[in-house]
Amino acid sequence: MVWTGWPLERGVLLLAGLLFLGIFTQVTMFHSRQNFRFPSQWVPVVATPVLGALALLLVVSPSPAVRALFGPLLWVGAAAGVYGGVVHFLGVGQRVEGYRSYNFLVGPPVVLPLTITLVSLLAMLALRRMGTP
Repeated sequence: MVWTGWPLERGVLLLAGLLFLGIFTQVTMFHSRQNFRFPSQWVPVVATPVLGALALLLVVSPSPAVRALFGPLLWVGAAAGVYGGVVHFLGVGQRVEGYRSYNFLVGPPVVLPLTITLVSLLAMLALRRMGTP
């Protein structure tokens, strides 16, 4: 089987890369629906495919240069996800009648930016387990 002999870190990076690309698809649709009203809406649209591509590149070829670039970018991705979660939470409160459960259903998705943080942290763990380049 193709997976035989793969270290856990390689599998985690593969899944993280695919998750970043899936998140990219979803966030691009949501932010384009809002016509990119705020410049900060471009951050996940640009960052998630870059993070996804770097993760998949590490799966194919674990280059020390790519690992050195990927690590700091994961920190940026994690911080951007937390920032996005806060912005989305505040956005829910700006809707008519504020923080009602209905507004959490139809307003900005609070959990989606936090998934970028979680996937970034997961990829950081895998990178850390791989050791230093």
